[in-house]
Amino acid sequence: MVVKLAWVFAVVFLLIGVLGFVPGITADGHLLGIFEVDLLHNIIHLATGVLAALATWKGVELSRRFFQVFGVVYALVTVVGFVQGDTVLGLVGVNMADNILHLAVAVVALAAGFFLKGDSMGGGPAPMAATPSNEGGNIGGGM
Repeated sequence: MVVKLAWVFAVVFLLIGVLGFVPGITADGHLLGIFEVDLLHNIIHLATGVLAALATWKGVELSRRFFQVFGVVYALVTVVGFVQGDTVLGLVGVNMADNILHLAVAVVALAAGFFLKGDSMGGGPAPMAATPSNEGGNIGGGM
């Protein structure tokens, strides 16, 4: 599941990065009329999408590591965005909608990076445990 979620992040961030350059979808520096974007913001979205895609090609461990690092970075971006209000370190313009979205993305990324185990969410069948009826090679539980 970690790899699949990383693919979702890759596609979404690449799409957001591209849409940030489309005049009809981004007007007056606001993607969809809501989220503040600028050149650097769009480039960061594109780079994040590329990194997520690269992580998926390397498998579960690198996908998990991507989410751990990405989640921490976005959590810091969120805090700085809330504190500074309209910018992140004077480099990227943000507004309240950006800050809330960054918070949600950070929470999902941190959960994926630190709490998803393996490549599943634990919904599959449990492994078979040894029972008296199948231990020692006896089939059918007889002597």
